[in-house]
Amino acid sequence: MSVTLDRQALFDERDLQIEVGSEARACVERAVCGLDGMLSIDLGRRPRQIRQKGTLRAASRAALRSRVDAIAAFLDGTTHTLVAADGTPYAELRLDVFRQQREQVEGPGFVVAYEIIYTQLGG
Repeated sequence: MSVTLDRQALFDERDLQIEVGSEARACVERAVCGLDGMLSIDLGRRPRQIRQKGTLRAASRAALRSRVDAIAAFLDGTTHTLVAADGTPYAELRLDVFRQQREQVEGPGFVVAYEIIYTQLGG
């Protein structure tokens, strides 16, 4: 199975890493006169970050630019679903950062290393 973003296979499997941040909860704690102890109000789950690192490869510079542009189109502020190679789905992801290093010639084509940072808003 390949890594997909909204059912589109945009990424190369070679060198691809997905790092999932830990889930967290937020709360507000207050001291109240006449109350022994603290009042703790649970504010629920908070967003977590998911980082994806890898390389993109293509036969020509134009084909590589096309792949980069297809990924950059997901920087639209809406939520998406990333499915890892093992089938694990990560839903309600907002793509916040798409960093690329300089394109390089490697073998018969071009390659660029990248990093994507998602914020998981729910689920």
